[in-house]
Amino acid sequence: MGIRHIIEGKRQWREHMARVKALPPDYQIVYKEIQRYVFKVGPIDLLDGPLLSGIIDFFEEGVAANRGVLELIGNDVAAFCDDLIKDSRTYADIYQKSISGKPGTAEK
Repeated sequence: MGIRHIIEGKRQWREHMARVKALPPDYQIVYKEIQRYVFKVGPIDLLDGPLLSGIIDFFEEGVAANRGVLELIGNDVAAFCDDLIKDSRTYADIYQKSISGKPGTAEK
């Protein structure tokens, strides 16, 4: 990974966060909760994929349609996130596989 790649990544992240800050306050709060959740759960392709920018696109459309953020996602942020990443491989999946597949862990 070269310096240009790092600089480009930082520039893209700043642009991404500027879009978040342009959302109404209730949307910003929910976006940050979603971001925290998906960073914690850790879909492997999170940073390479369109998940977070897609959420902002979805939220911007909701704002344009004059809809509240909870109208879009429902009352349960975690359930919304789980549905978004249900087909994604996560770091939790890798960890679970590693602990269940270790030699010497079979019951006696």
